[in-house]
Amino acid sequence: MAEQLVRTLRDAGVERIYGIVGDSLNPIVDAVRRTDGIEWVHVRHEETAAFAAAAEAQVTGKLAVCAGSCGPGNLHLINGLFDAHRSGAPVLAIASHIPSNQIGTGFFQETHPDRLFAECSHFSEVVADPAQLPRLLRIATQAAVGKGGVAVLTIPGDLADRKATGPLTERLPLVTPSPAVPSAETVQELADLLNSGEKVMLFAGAGVRGAHDEVMALAEKLAAPVGHSLGGKEWIQYDNPFDVGMSGLLGYGACYDAMHEADRIVLLGTDFPYDNFLPQAHTIQLDHDASRLGRRTPLDLAVHGDVRETLRALLPLLRPRTDRAFLDRMLREHVRKLEKVVGAYTTKIEHRRPIHPEYVASVLDEVAADDAVFTVDTGMGNVWAARYLTPNGRRRVLGSFRHGSMANALPHAIGAQLAQPGRQVVSLSGDGGLAMLMGDLLTLPAYDVPVKVVVFNNATLGMVKLEMLVDGLPDFGTDHAPVNFAAIAAACGVFSERVEDPADVRGALEKAFVHPGPAVVEVVTDPNALSIPPRITGEMVRGFALGATKTVLNGGVGKMVDLARANLRNTPRP
Repeated sequence: MAEQLVRTLRDAGVERIYGIVGDSLNPIVDAVRRTDGIEWVHVRHEETAAFAAAAEAQVTGKLAVCAGSCGPGNLHLINGLFDAHRSGAPVLAIASHIPSNQIGTGFFQETHPDRLFAECSHFSEVVADPAQLPRLLRIATQAAVGKGGVAVLTIPGDLADRKATGPLTERLPLVTPSPAVPSAETVQELADLLNSGEKVMLFAGAGVRGAHDEVMALAEKLAAPVGHSLGGKEWIQYDNPFDVGMSGLLGYGACYDAMHEADRIVLLGTDFPYDNFLPQAHTIQLDHDASRLGRRTPLDLAVHGDVRETLRALLPLLRPRTDRAFLDRMLREHVRKLEKVVGAYTTKIEHRRPIHPEYVASVLDEVAADDAVFTVDTGMGNVWAARYLTPNGRRRVLGSFRHGSMANALPHAIGAQLAQPGRQVVSLSGDGGLAMLMGDLLTLPAYDVPVKVVVFNNATLGMVKLEMLVDGLPDFGTDHAPVNFAAIAAACGVFSERVEDPADVRGALEKAFVHPGPAVVEVVTDPNALSIPPRITGEMVRGFALGATKTVLNGGVGKMVDLARANLRNTPRP
């Protein structure tokens, strides 16, 4: 049966399975060994396996597979699978199980994977007989691809070793959903609301992927400022003369102001979770997933549909707006907010020690490839990515943006790099995140995975420290003794450099990026370089007054200030 499973996955286009070998999983691993065209990628932690599969699925759009042995082995998958599921990554997890005749007896390493994975999957079932495998595999893989997320097959080890029934390969459908288009009546209602609004603002999420031109046409017709979530940044910020920045905990610019001054806000393909950043009024939401409509804010109109197809139907029904007063004012406000903070991070910064992490992120953005894939650790790494990585329509930025897990950057980079070996993949790792799954530095030389790991080492959990300060608490338990990650990487057989002088940052990154194999650049950065949201409440200020002594309240913004200034060239000054 194991051979039937592996051959069917290979014939469906699966090129690798991430995991760690183990007794109940051994028949499947051996089937991989005997099958051409598919490989076993031995990682050092099953959580890495799930993260890597999630990244592969996100950069390729295809099904990716991970596996764990019974009990603790498949339990280690669960955090990475939660991340994959919430990111909509089509991933099949193979959870091997104890011997079938021992299930329910409290046997050694017994768990109930079909129940445990139910919350982080669209489908989770046990294969109880070899005759079930072809059908359950079809259902599982189609659930992952068709719904976008995780499916889990639990397979007892003894059944995997039995003879398959039927042919050794089965054709898997793997059909992605067709774009949904709302009814003509709904599109007309949407057009009427937008035509009657005086100040319209667009807020874009990851669902605008593939709809950049349509969103720009909509913004132009409505003279509407365009903001975005972190998930929408890579798809909408480039070539965008209407850009007013990002909202949320990592936000910057005039996005928040534009959203709260508008009398029509249109949420485009976003399930933005921070309802306290939304005005809770005057809102229209368009999303391909009807279950998301209205769950963050009351709606004047809910539209179920694909963003691109819906906007194509909508645009001919809109009256061009000639009054640009709201748009122009928000563009000017956006530049003002960015210029207010940019000076502190550009003036003689290349000579300041400890190294400002903003400077590292800015240089990284300049020397990285135009089509690089960046994987970003949760925490302050998300801040530097949001504010410094410049999107261009070809770069990708992957992170645990919905699940918010630590330690995702290195595993994500492994999966992205193996899936696209000719592409530059850069992991922006925090010292806390890297330390958590540091064992997988060993995976890089083992498979000669040429990932470039840039470690922001400030010897603290920066985002957690910030959370405590905002709550008025003295930071406690966030700092740790200095660690030389470059030395650890070198001991793992990875080319590495440690940078403590800002003058050496550019050279170290350039050297690592031309190195043919994996490389680690560890940069010792300022632990006091923290960032808080663009909208600061009285509670936050009081919290900082109680808990902070030296804290940077606003991060830099990299090239975004230049982009914002460029957007003002044709905007009249008041």
